[in-house]
Amino acid sequence: MADTHLLAPCPDSPNCVSSLATDDSHRVEPLTVADNREASMARLQALLKALPRVEFDVVGQSRIQARFTSRLLRFVDDVTFYVRENGMVEVRSASRVGYWDLGANRRRVESLREQLAEQAPDDSTAQHFHRQGSRSLG
Repeated sequence: MADTHLLAPCPDSPNCVSSLATDDSHRVEPLTVADNREASMARLQALLKALPRVEFDVVGQSRIQARFTSRLLRFVDDVTFYVRENGMVEVRSASRVGYWDLGANRRRVESLREQLAEQAPDDSTAQHFHRQGSRSLG
């Protein structure tokens, strides 16, 4: 699969960011989480479970589809994570409605990046998720 097909492309509107975007207005850096897919998936799932107003599904071994709901107006933003074998996480965050998001999607990705950096990598997290299993869509 070509890299550009790992995540849906951002539309022309400024309410989307992606680590695979080629233009500066939509581009964010990928997330550095762990040094392998299993550990990155486990750390990412643990973080998402701890966040308010977030629902997510694990799709296969390398993808997470998340829905973040805003507190006040209940807007839903879709966030897709694709975890590479080396643990690097490609990410796309986009608003479902509206044209301009006032930078909310970019701030979300950067906030996730900061929170992941604050977590101490822990091999037992990956082992725990492997033993316990996770919600999966296939």
